[in-house]
Amino acid sequence: MTVLAIAEQSQGGFRKVTYEALSQGRVIADHLGCDLVALVLGAGVKEIASELAKYGADKILVADAPELAEYLIDSYTNVMTDIIGKVCPGVVVMGASTRGKDISARLAARLNAALVMDCVSARFDGQNLIATRPMYGGKIYADVMPEGNLKILALRPNSAPMVQSPKAGAVESVPVNLGKTCVTFIEKTMDAAKTELTEADVIVSGGAGMGSANFGILEELAALLNGAVGASRSAVDQGFRPHSDQVGQTGKVVSPNLYIACGISGAIQHLAGMSSSKVIVAINKDPEAAIFSKADYGVVGDVFELVPAITAEVRKIRG
Repeated sequence: MTVLAIAEQSQGGFRKVTYEALSQGRVIADHLGCDLVALVLGAGVKEIASELAKYGADKILVADAPELAEYLIDSYTNVMTDIIGKVCPGVVVMGASTRGKDISARLAARLNAALVMDCVSARFDGQNLIATRPMYGGKIYADVMPEGNLKILALRPNSAPMVQSPKAGAVESVPVNLGKTCVTFIEKTMDAAKTELTEADVIVSGGAGMGSANFGILEELAALLNGAVGASRSAVDQGFRPHSDQVGQTGKVVSPNLYIACGISGAIQHLAGMSSSKVIVAINKDPEAAIFSKADYGVVGDVFELVPAITAEVRKIRG
């Protein structure tokens, strides 16, 4: 029995969710009394691979090839399927990031594996692995017991702690079998200055009432808090923010330590994307807004007065 953790890297560094997946994989491996093996794909990634040993990897497999420089779903699926078939793990752990959700479903189909998507925790009942995941837009949390020889857990970002547990972490290069591919990389446009929404510890979100220009006050507060800016679907639909900033059932599911909802009414679709946040602060001029039912702290008032006041206080505290 082996536990395999799939590492996600971008721009020469590992994503935060990678360390969360490794930490969870280490817990599972310790319970089963087996090794935790990490797998990283990319081009020129061998130099950073040893970093994974800090979070519990007994061995690190590196699939390094120029063709893996950019994430393409068919080539990554082919390579991972081939390696998993050789390693024969009992459990595969990865992050439920945009990329992780994409590839975990394909791996489950290719390998006839049991997949638990977007799980927030995992534990054992005897030798049975139990994963907890939200259902029905976060209205309930279900305990799921995946069956079969191969189980895949896709962890929701920010749901599992990152725990350093240094191991040997011997780095081993593995053959890259690209197989048949149909997707071709053309170009990529990135905003390097932006914090990835699903990995942010603090998110300041705004609704349609903010208007396009007024999102600047949220950006200022988010920057002071080292956070990211999110938006409701209505704000995105009106063109105030890009779809990559959308939080909700048809956007991104987030679990930050602090979520500040500014002028967001609290439609069920939006709540489905942020209800698992550790602390929720709502600012809305409507005292009957649904968002207050989910908020740990609620402030009734004008966001255009309150947000700048909060920003000023934060700046004062931080000197």
